[in-house]
Amino acid sequence: MPTTTPKTAPYGAWKSPITSDLIVAQAITLSEVRLDNGAIYWLEGRPQERGRSVVVRAAAEGGENVDITPLPFNARTQVHEYGGGAWIVENGVLYFSNFADGRLYRQETGSVEPQPLTPESSGQPDGWRFADGIIDAGRNRWIGVREDHTAGGEPVNAIVAVDLAGTGVEPGNILAGGHDFFSSPRLSPDGRRLMWLAWDHPNMPWNGTTLYLAELDDTGAVAGEPEIIAGGPEESIFQPEWSPDGNAVIFVSDRSDWWNLYRFELSSQASRPIVPMAAEFGAPQWVFGMSTFAFAGPDRIVCTYSEAGLWRLGVVDLATNVLRTLETPFTQFASVRADREQVVVLAGSPSLPASVIEFDLGTGQHRTLKKATDILDRADLGIAGYLSSVEAVEFPTTGGNMAFGLYYRPHNPDYAGSVGEKPPLLVKVHGGPTSAASSTLNLGIHYWTSRGIAVLDVNYGGSTGFGRAYRDRLHRNWGVVDVDDCINGARFLIERGLVDPKRIVITGGSAGGYTTLAALAFRDFFQGGASHYGVSDAAALARDTHKFESRYMDWLIGAYPEEEALYRERSPLFHAERLSKPVIFFQGDEDAVVPPNQTEMMVDALRSRGTPVGYLLFSGEQHGFRQAANIKRALDAELYFYAIEVFGTGLTF
Repeated sequence: MPTTTPKTAPYGAWKSPITSDLIVAQAITLSEVRLDNGAIYWLEGRPQERGRSVVVRAAAEGGENVDITPLPFNARTQVHEYGGGAWIVENGVLYFSNFADGRLYRQETGSVEPQPLTPESSGQPDGWRFADGIIDAGRNRWIGVREDHTAGGEPVNAIVAVDLAGTGVEPGNILAGGHDFFSSPRLSPDGRRLMWLAWDHPNMPWNGTTLYLAELDDTGAVAGEPEIIAGGPEESIFQPEWSPDGNAVIFVSDRSDWWNLYRFELSSQASRPIVPMAAEFGAPQWVFGMSTFAFAGPDRIVCTYSEAGLWRLGVVDLATNVLRTLETPFTQFASVRADREQVVVLAGSPSLPASVIEFDLGTGQHRTLKKATDILDRADLGIAGYLSSVEAVEFPTTGGNMAFGLYYRPHNPDYAGSVGEKPPLLVKVHGGPTSAASSTLNLGIHYWTSRGIAVLDVNYGGSTGFGRAYRDRLHRNWGVVDVDDCINGARFLIERGLVDPKRIVITGGSAGGYTTLAALAFRDFFQGGASHYGVSDAAALARDTHKFESRYMDWLIGAYPEEEALYRERSPLFHAERLSKPVIFFQGDEDAVVPPNQTEMMVDALRSRGTPVGYLLFSGEQHGFRQAANIKRALDAELYFYAIEVFGTGLTF
């Protein structure tokens, strides 16, 4: 609980009740809400169970939430390595991909013995992977994305059908192939048509995707050539959905520079915008199973959209194409599902953790079904009083452009900074890089601010939520534009007298780790940093990474190996002699996105020069840490490293 009289102590040396133990003990991750005949389901990632993903059904009135996925099963897939869309519920039956063996399973209501629908991998190290499924009830089959690793080399992706009456010996029959990537299979209400998204190297799904529509014959096979109804190499299509009557397709497209909603009429074969506006109704498809809108009856769509980096929830009347924004306390939304008046979403805000929220469109009321953490509800801890407020900032950057960020001031009711002192600043770089800083409560940020360290979460050029032109600023400029914006964001705060220019560090994971290392190697601005599974050799990433991102670097830097010299120029590893500031590295030993050898080459180069360096390799972790012990250790080690090597504040655990 807060004390009555704050003590005076140096910024960065404040003691805080927001400890790493508290964060990992109380927190789970929430994703992928589902509705099934009024029943609500969601997916929980549990660090306390070594990151196991569990499908949970919401409690009946007065009851308790029910775990559906039994131990030791883990409802998670590695299609595209990042996964998502590993499960679906239809009429109370759960269908899911199991992480350990990659097989697709069926679990009947009330059963604790899931039955396999696809075969074991027959000695192959990876075998088949499955994701993004739907149920074709009329033909008793699962339709979804299969990634085939059985032949070696680059895996083969396709839309396949898996027989639900099978004995688990067939990996599915191909319905659509011939492209590098597929997602979003959607069956028409009458079961006669199937649509899906596809794209090819070097595109990522936010660069360009094609929406196909095909007729199905009596056996359920694709009849004739599929028709292209939207998209292409330079237009990003997101989340196609059938209208309830099956006469139209609703999808999100960025053809206007903004991810907006469109309606394609089958009768006229024409598309038109529904609510054209300078806002984003879509998001980068890093994972399967994403949803930013849903039908709430035949003539209404519930949707979420982003303006200036903050999300809102609204209802579109399809008869008038009028959007009505709903008043809610939330600023971040995802996984929108609806059934007439019932709407379920994932939502959060700077003062509210990610939560499963149920809205009633009729009454306008909402209720919370599950929170990622209940730490704020515990009066004995009084944690709410230690949370910093967030400020959306816009600042000038290179080329006369503006960039964006979320700024968190140091705050702890027990402490005040020393007279005349300004706080250290932690510049946080989101991953992707085609992604965005989230405005949802993140106790990992308040871990820093409650110790007297300011945080700037930067939405650098290339981030999503600000239109395609802003996203395209990073085209061939990775390691330049992002670094400029992180530095200029920090300078913006320095010029306003908010932070100490001599105690500024930078931290990021994955792509954010690359920006961190590039900023430290190529600019003399930051006093230290932390790379969480970050890229140090851009060429090695282009050569060694998994299929989904294997040509991403063509867009971010240039064609490889044709422009190998540019890759070397942008790779911190080959300029380690220019890096003289302390750096700590965190890495998972099973990471297929950024292999450990990249991190270890950078660590070795720095050690050979005598630069202060730390390195923690976590066993059993992939790209991002899911185990509670490792999340805790990484948080505390980063703080320890800065306290000793940069801030000179001593330990504040």
